Order: sequence, then structure tokens, then C-alpha cells
Amino acid sequence: MPVIELKIPNLGESISSVTFSKWLKPNGTTVILDEPLCEIETEKANQELSADSVGKLTWVAKEGEDLAVGALFATIDTDASTAVVAGGNSATPLTASAPEKAAVSTGTSSYATGTPSPAASKILSEANVPPANVNGTGRDGRITKEDAVKAAESEKTTATLVSTSPQTAPAMVKPQPPTVQSFSRNDRREKMSRMRRTIAKRLVSAKNNTAMLTTFNEVDMTAVMALREKYQDAFVKKYGIKLGFMSIFAKACAKSLLEMPDVNAALEGDDVIYHDYADISIAISTPTGLVVPPIRNVESLNFAQFELKVKELSAKARDGKLSLEEMSGGTFTITNGGIFGSLMSTPIINEPQSAILGMHAIKERPIVVDGEIRIRPMMYLALSYDHRIIDGSTSVTFLVKVKNLIEDPTSLLLDL
Repeated sequence: MPVIELKIPNLGESISSVTFSKWLKPNGTTVILDEPLCEIETEKANQELSADSVGKLTWVAKEGEDLAVGALFATIDTDASTAVVAGGNSATPLTASAPEKAAVSTGTSSYATGTPSPAASKILSEANVPPANVNGTGRDGRITKEDAVKAAESEKTTATLVSTSPQTAPAMVKPQPPTVQSFSRNDRREKMSRMRRTIAKRLVSAKNNTAMLTTFNEVDMTAVMALREKYQDAFVKKYGIKLGFMSIFAKACAKSLLEMPDVNAALEGDDVIYHDYADISIAISTPTGLVVPPIRNVESLNFAQFELKVKELSAKARDGKLSLEEMSGGTFTITNGGIFGSLMSTPIINEPQSAILGMHAIKERPIVVDGEIRIRPMMYLALSYDHRIIDGSTSVTFLVKVKNLIEDPTSLLLDL
């Protein structure tokens, strides 16, 4: 068949449509097998679609267009693989370009050699670094995002050294502030990303379909901060990662969740689903929106295992590489608005879960301890919960349990 139709693949049971983000190859260009053609955006992550064959690419879909699974987005004319190369005098099969043939002949590289990934291409373009000057360490010599970042940093360092050299920079030019138009009345319209639309839909659903309430408490962080300060160096030396507040709160929540199964439950019709494990979803902010991948069986993980998993999921989330499986599930959620400076908030439940814990900024405040006023590092905690499953007394008791474990982390370590 001379013309191959490229269609949106099935990406999972919960995904019925995607947003066509952008083309990575120009219309009418000749593509080779497995070469990335475009990026699509689902409600959970971005993904590249590659060429199924060698030939001439013809666009069908438009950037920003919503497409159903199975919809046609491009065609490839395989007859064009034997077309005459532009500017040449003889018919050359386009199954391999000249650089690729040279690479194949050496047996050490392929068409991917020296080709940047989409993310790497953007970084190199912004840093004005030619791909030819970058040594690719990816598969078959492809230039990865990490390669591009290193090349951009190297170029920036070189430029800085040159600009500060007395021989090349005899005079200093005072930078001018960016020009801002006064009394601007300009507007612009941008289509919401698919992830942002999905987040909006789910948040409205949670507000409308749950009997959501929020209870508050405050926790003295003195003991936890002293624990981290005392053992941080030894922890990093042994595990290669820092001990953060999130792992301590997650372990405290996991212990409390198993003791109070209502907070760890989910409502399904007229049934309540109880979980004998604590899969805690961690809210991660990314350039495209908030994602909440779960960390499974937190009750069975130690602090280092939890921190390493958070680091892994955070990196994948920010690079848009989380799989559908990594985004699915969870019995409880923790969100930390304190890293952005939030003092207090009412977090929204992550359906179908029944509760979410909100951490906030640590602030020194005067409190009464043993009849004396002392300055202590304090954090407000907020627990939003679905009142259809969780009673007020249950929610308050759960939050007090978490508070007590944080204020006395020894009892958490000893499982008391």
C-alpha cells in the first residue's frame, strides 16, 4: 500500500481523546522509520508519535486540535522513498539519508546519531548551540535533554568568560530594563491545555459531588527539625538523598490511616471500599498543571525509599514522562502549599479518595509551653474530608494523631 494512514493510538481505557500539541516535522518532508513526528497531550501526560514507515509526510491534523482515539492525523506516501533527492541528479532511496548511510557503514551509529530529542532541540535553539557541536549520549547517539542542558551551560560559561575578559570586553554596557507599555489594554486568548481542562473538571466534580468539609490544627515542628538537623548528613551519606518533611508526614499519615480506615476509604455507589494499605498521592506542580501520582504501600517503606520515590516521580512529572499506571490509584493525598509560602488553605479532595492533608509554611510564632511563652516553628495543617464517609470526630481524631506523631517523631520511629 503506497500511502500509510497514521491514527491516534489507544493510550488506555480512560483516554478517549487527545489534544494535538505540535508537529515536530514539517509538512511534506521525508521521514524515516520511528522518527518522532508530533506531540500529543492527554489528560495525564504528553507523548510523541513516531513514523510507521519511510516516506513523505502529509499533515492532516492541526496543532491545538482535539482528536478522538483512532482519528487520522497524518499520512505517509511510501512511494516517495524512491523519489529524486532535491538538488540531486540521480534517484536515491530515501530510506536512509547520506549521514545515516555513513553511520550505518561504521556500524557504530544510526540515523538518530546527532539528532536532538524535541526537548533537547528547544534547549539548544534557545542557547544558540548547533546540534553538530553536541555529543549525544542517548540511544544510537541521540542528543538527550541532559546533553542539551550541559551544552547550554557550557556555552553560557564560555560566553561569560569571554565577556568578562579584559582583552575582549574593554567597556561595560549597562543593561537596559525591559520596556513596559504603560496603561496597556491588550488581551490575548489561549486555549486551555487538556491537562488543565481535566484538572478543572475534576475539581468542580469534587466540590459538587462530595460533602466536603475542612478541619484545622497546628503542629510544633521543633522535634522534627531537630531530628533532621542531627541526622541529615548521615542520612545523605548513606542513602544519597536528603530527609525531607514530606516523608515524615507521609509515614505519620500512613500509620494513622491504617488505624482509622474510614479516612483511607472510598465511596463507590452505596458501597464503601476499605483499603488495608496506604497508597499516598503526592501533589506535584509542573509547568502544565498539578499531578498527583501515588506512592504505593507507604506503610511498608522506610524514609529513604519514600524520598527516592518522590524524587523519581517528581522528575518524571516535570519532564512529562509519567505513565498512566504511575498516575492511577491512591487512597489518600498530601499537598504541600508551604513550599510556595501558603500559610493556610482548604485543599480539595482528590476523587474518589475521601480525604486530603494540606501542609503549609513553617512560621515562628509565640505559643504557650508549660505555662511559658516561647517562640516555636509552627505549621498549620488542614484536613479536607468527605462527610458522607468520615464523621467530624473521626477527621479531628485523625489530624490529632498525625500532629502527635510529628511532634514526637520517636513514637513514629518506634511504631508506638
